[in-house]
Amino acid sequence: MKNNIIIQLDKNLNKSLYIQLADKLKKLIEDGVFQKDEKLPSIRSLAKKLEVNNITIVNAYKLLEQEGYVYSKKGSGTYVKRQDEDLSLNYLADENMELMTSGILSLSKNSINFASVSPTPELFPVEEFKQVLIEVLDRDKGKAFVYPEINGYGPLRESISCFLKDNYYIDIEASKIQIISGGQQGIDLLAKTLIQPGDYVFVENPTYSGAVAAFESRGAKIIGIPMEHDGINLDELKKYIDMYHPKFLYTMPNYQSPTTYSYSEEKKKELLDLAHKNDLYIIEDDFMSDLSYTDKKLPLKSMDKYDQVIYIKSFSKILMPGLRLGFLTTPEKFFRDIIKAKHTTDISSSGFIQRAFDLFLRENFWKQHIERVKKDYNEKYKLILKEINNFKKYNINFKKPDGGLSLWLELPSDISCIELYNECANNDVIIVPGEIFFIDNNNSKTNFIRLSFGSVNKKQIVEGINVIENCIAKLKGGNDENTKFIPLI
Repeated sequence: MKNNIIIQLDKNLNKSLYIQLADKLKKLIEDGVFQKDEKLPSIRSLAKKLEVNNITIVNAYKLLEQEGYVYSKKGSGTYVKRQDEDLSLNYLADENMELMTSGILSLSKNSINFASVSPTPELFPVEEFKQVLIEVLDRDKGKAFVYPEINGYGPLRESISCFLKDNYYIDIEASKIQIISGGQQGIDLLAKTLIQPGDYVFVENPTYSGAVAAFESRGAKIIGIPMEHDGINLDELKKYIDMYHPKFLYTMPNYQSPTTYSYSEEKKKELLDLAHKNDLYIIEDDFMSDLSYTDKKLPLKSMDKYDQVIYIKSFSKILMPGLRLGFLTTPEKFFRDIIKAKHTTDISSSGFIQRAFDLFLRENFWKQHIERVKKDYNEKYKLILKEINNFKKYNINFKKPDGGLSLWLELPSDISCIELYNECANNDVIIVPGEIFFIDNNNSKTNFIRLSFGSVNKKQIVEGINVIENCIAKLKGGNDENTKFIPLI
């Protein structure tokens, strides 16, 4: 940023930071301070200068682009818009960092994708789901396509109630379950229902950027609480509760995204006691509890004797992402508002898919599918652990999660996660730099990468990890000009 330009954002205003920033940049562009085709500061540099999240800068630049003030160049940055060209929106800047921060992944045809946690289509239970779809059509005929109740198809809610009791020891009546179109919609509904501008919301640090964006869009002030190997730092949480009196805490207790860490049983109990004592509600986002390769993991909700936990679970992530199906349950005081918010959002989730998934649960296809994919993912998990064993010589550290679909690797100080991301991307291997997941109010170390193995096959794991190691060696100064990267076909 030009040295003589000062931008100040007021975190006490009931106006989102990204809108404040966009307004100030618009004024600078209109006043000619930034000229046509001049490059705006990078997302990372501006976020650091203003002491805000990367997401704040991303959303401000998106808003400016939508309003015609700027345009983006892939791999280059964001520029003040030319007036003599009609430049279409493409949202590619800072070498795809902007897209990743927004939860969007850009891939070339030959990329090896260690960035996505979605399963490969080969694991989708197509035949079983085809069977239940046909059964629903034969049984219900045209009724399969009528609107279900706003809170969801009744028999499915009953199936989910039984599923929760049998698998997670959670006792929730069917009438207290709201069907949603995936986990992200659940987060959006809670943000719409619970947050008023200026409310403080606590999140784990680092965390899922899609949740942060949803909360910020409602005017929330985000406070990050550091994650440790056994869960959130409770001493920091206590300190910030006294300072800010938050509306709620957003958490992923099992195989947290992105760290893959899981809370200890002791920390789960202490967290629930702390929440009850301080009238703090907890949003539990559960999308990975099923994928444990050793001991079974139970959700925080299973221990919730105080009814402080708002529980969201997505089925589509592990089943078939395109289904967009999940559910949430909340304390009684919030439930009616959630139903209203769901109705204004999309009336209801697909009744046909709900009826089919009801049969999928009742006929035990879900349980069979989970056992099948756990076997496949466990094999990939063991293989990727074996392949990254050489990383130890570069002082790269990580904790084995024994579940989930990712590894969270801490890099030494002489290797930047951004530089490694760029080097790997130049060689058609996509990883996720850890920096995009961090909230800026804590001075946490952010030099991590996330490697996910949900969307790669075993051959790609071997090839891709070899490329990553070569990139690490190059950044460490260990590669000469004759280093060869294996071809990707």
